[in-house]
Amino acid sequence: MTTKFEQISLKAGFMKHNGGVLFRNVSETDYEFKSIINKNHLNAAGITHGGYLSSLIDAGAGTAAHRAAHNAPCVTISLELKFIGSSKEGDEILGRVKILKKTKTLVFLFCELKCNNKIITSATGIWKILKIKPSDLGPGG
Repeated sequence: MTTKFEQISLKAGFMKHNGGVLFRNVSETDYEFKSIINKNHLNAAGITHGGYLSSLIDAGAGTAAHRAAHNAPCVTISLELKFIGSSKEGDEILGRVKILKKTKTLVFLFCELKCNNKIITSATGIWKILKIKPSDLGPGG
């Protein structure tokens, strides 16, 4: 079922402004996303800012939750991160998401970010499946 990576940052907003996120389905419970680290993603120490890595996980894992919920809108309830390693400008970051459990209203997942085959960030999260149509969210929703 693995599909090609596709750009998911199509609407104006934070992730599109920061270079976008490429995403693909691997299976019904496994997903991958990736991004290239740009100069504006770095902190004062010259490594990727934790805030950018957090946003990247929120976008990639959130898309996985959305797809696992049969494309229903989802919002982040909880996201716990552990920063384990670092990355720098020009590095490709690969995210892997595993859906642990899906109920009628929630998606539980685990995510890892890797750079050069080393884990740099891990996360667990819970997403709420909204029972509204995407058009109800308004522009950019």
